[in-house]
Amino acid sequence: MPELPEVEVVRRGLERWVSGRIVADTSVLHPRAVRRHIAGGEDFGARLKGHRIGLAQRRGKYLWLPLADSATAVLAHLGMSGQLLVQPQDATDEKHLRIRVRFEDALGTELRFVDQRTFGGLSLHETSPDGLPDVIAHIARDPLDPLFDDDAFHEALRRRRTTVKRALLDQSLISGVGNIYADEALWRARLHYERPTTGFTRPRTAELLGHVRDVMNAALAVGGTSFDSLYVNVNGESGYFDRSLDAYGREGEPCRRCGTVMRRRPWMNRSSYFCPRCQRPPRAVS
Repeated sequence: MPELPEVEVVRRGLERWVSGRIVADTSVLHPRAVRRHIAGGEDFGARLKGHRIGLAQRRGKYLWLPLADSATAVLAHLGMSGQLLVQPQDATDEKHLRIRVRFEDALGTELRFVDQRTFGGLSLHETSPDGLPDVIAHIARDPLDPLFDDDAFHEALRRRRTTVKRALLDQSLISGVGNIYADEALWRARLHYERPTTGFTRPRTAELLGHVRDVMNAALAVGGTSFDSLYVNVNGESGYFDRSLDAYGREGEPCRRCGTVMRRRPWMNRSSYFCPRCQRPPRAVS
């Protein structure tokens, strides 16, 4: 699933090319693409028609398009391979095109939801007074949000009695961080992924948050991380942060800091990449 930088790149593209436009019609080409919209594809399209799209919004990895003059929003679940593309209306349909949204203006472009693995989709949801779709009300603010509370995060981190990477991936604690950027931030902070959070001091937490923000901003600057064609921005372009990764995916390569061979370990149905010298495991972990 795309992480915060990739979703933010898509959000910015939608804000530029889709926000402010009025929906003329919507075609749902595969029922799984609207499976989270219980009323089905026909209802989904009918409820979008005639609405102006508001400013694209994001919290962590979650992206949504508010509908103007309505307390509802289109929530996008990108899943493993979902793409929101802005394409010319006469462009050839993508092989895995699932939803098409056309607009009333004469700009000549449309919004397409393309999803090879059909794990993602679009759905309509009621929004809270602050504009957040109700189904993601439990998601914490992300570290790039101006209202993110560093002190509250530190206190929650110590109370959670967990390990640092589990905490970074806990979307109810801090949103937007996934496996890639967790490994990158931990490498920068010289922290092993199994380090317990109960012993974190306030300066240590501040240092970790600083590295999380730095790595995400660096990824944003180059369009995010693309390992294959499944993540692209709204114009179909890939991100280039994979060329700058210091930890993730570098098993067997020398640590850029000390030269020690980087390792990979299975972790929660994922992998963790780390330097065994710079990121020494806590004593309780063999």
